[in-house]
Amino acid sequence: MAIPRVIAHRCGGILAPENTLAGLRVAAAQGCRGVEFDVMLSGDGTPILIHDETLERTTDGQGRVAETSDAELARLDAGSRHSTQFAGEPLPAFGDAAELCLALGLWANVEIKPSLGTDAETGRRVAVRAAEVWRGSQPPLLSSFSLAALEAARTAAPALPRGLLTEAPPADWLAILRRLGCATLHCSRDHFSARLLDEARAAGVPLLVYTVNDPEEAVTLLRAGVAAVFTDRIDLLPGWAE
Repeated sequence: MAIPRVIAHRCGGILAPENTLAGLRVAAAQGCRGVEFDVMLSGDGTPILIHDETLERTTDGQGRVAETSDAELARLDAGSRHSTQFAGEPLPAFGDAAELCLALGLWANVEIKPSLGTDAETGRRVAVRAAEVWRGSQPPLLSSFSLAALEAARTAAPALPRGLLTEAPPADWLAILRRLGCATLHCSRDHFSARLLDEARAAGVPLLVYTVNDPEEAVTLLRAGVAAVFTDRIDLLPGWAE
C-alpha cells in the first residue's frame, strides 16, 4: 500500500471547511495527494462526513447527527463557520466524497467515527460503501479508534486495508493490530517516540502521526522514518506532498 507522506487533515486542513468537498478540492489544488476525513452515520443510517456527534461547531444546525435525517442535513451550511468564502457548502455524503477523491486522484484515509452505541453498524456501513465506490481502484485506508468498528469493517470488506488509530499506543498495540488484521498504526504527535518508531519498523508496520502543523517538526518526523504525517497546514509542506 503506497501512502502519501503528507495527508491533509479533515480534507483540506485550515484552508477550507473541514470534512467538505470544498476541502478535497483545495487539497488537490495545493498538490496534496492524500486526504483524511471522518465518517459518521446520519439518523437515516447514511454515512456522511462530519467529526462531531453534534452539529453546532461546524454547521448552522443543532442536535445530534445520529438523530438528524438526511433531508435535514442536506439543508445545512457547513461552510460559513469557516469563512464567508465557503458559505452554503453542504455536508457531503460519504459516497460523494469518495467519488470526488477518485476524480481528483486523491488517496484517502477514511476515519470511521461512530456516534455513541453505533460502532459495529458504522464500521459495516462505511466499509461496504467504500468497497462499492473504490471497486477496481486503489482502495482507501479505513481507520478508527473503535476496535468494534474495525472488526465490523474487516468482516464487511476484508480486502480493504485498515489502520489502528490510537492517541497513545498501548504496550500491546502490536498484538491488537495483528488480531484486527490492521496494516498501519496511527498515533498522536504528543505520544510519538523513537522507541515506538523502532518497534513499528521492526514489525514492518507503517507509523502515521497526527496532527503535525509545524513544518520543521513534520520534516524531522518524515526524515526519521515516519510513513506519513497528518497536517492542517498542507500549504507549508508542498515539497513533501509527493
